[in-house]
Amino acid sequence: MMADKIFDAHRHLGVLPAFPFYGGPPVAPAIGSRATIGELLADMDREGTERALVIPNYGVPDPSIAFSFNELCVEAAGKDDRIRAAIWVSPRPEDTALTDAALALAGEPGVKALKLSFLLGGKAGDPACKPQLDKIFATARQYGLVVHVHTSPGAASDIDEVGKLVEAYADDVKLHLVHFGGGMSGHIKLVGGRFFDWIAAGKQVYTDLSWAIGFTPRWLVDEISRRGIGHDRILFASDEPWGDHEGERARLAAAVSDGELSSLVFRSTFDVLYG
Repeated sequence: MMADKIFDAHRHLGVLPAFPFYGGPPVAPAIGSRATIGELLADMDREGTERALVIPNYGVPDPSIAFSFNELCVEAAGKDDRIRAAIWVSPRPEDTALTDAALALAGEPGVKALKLSFLLGGKAGDPACKPQLDKIFATARQYGLVVHVHTSPGAASDIDEVGKLVEAYADDVKLHLVHFGGGMSGHIKLVGGRFFDWIAAGKQVYTDLSWAIGFTPRWLVDEISRRGIGHDRILFASDEPWGDHEGERARLAAAVSDGELSSLVFRSTFDVLYG
């Protein structure tokens, strides 16, 4: 498997400004960020990445910056068939005009997903966010798009909170839980039952294992084998430039070994979601 070209279900495009994170000096930690489509394609060639879903870069607490990269991602998808685009959207009511403009791009060629993250504000269970969330998922339903949602332990990105989106919308919209809970508590909640319960209930839920703690890929693969479901819901994702393509690939390949599961994780499930 490691010698074959693979599909990357989550990486970013766009360069963020330096920011004084956590009260320190301004820094730009994502040193592999790319500003151009040519740089992105060169990275893909070097890695052996045949296709990729490309998402606007974000992290600085200013949603307008993430929105500003939407057209670049759409342009990338239109320029090269190896690239699929995700559009940045926001659940925050104060971002309504920006989200409306973003959703107007949903029908553009190569657009396959909508990306939202509560790291920049909002909450799945907040009634003030419901009109925006309903609009986002209605657009995904209309165009057959996947909705990507960041997960990480605690606060608005915790799987307890993000799981409300699965319950509310994943009957008829594919929902990609990025980072599989993002840490110890999320991993244990999901592998321990919740992820498989959602699949058994007919929820269209998918995930990737970028940022996953070391034991998690092995445990998840073991549970997939034991339960007999979930093999077609896992995708490889590098999360470049915030993740490490080489490391994520090696860790996941070791867990899934060669064979059918490897083919699904590194290629076939991407085709199902992103064509």
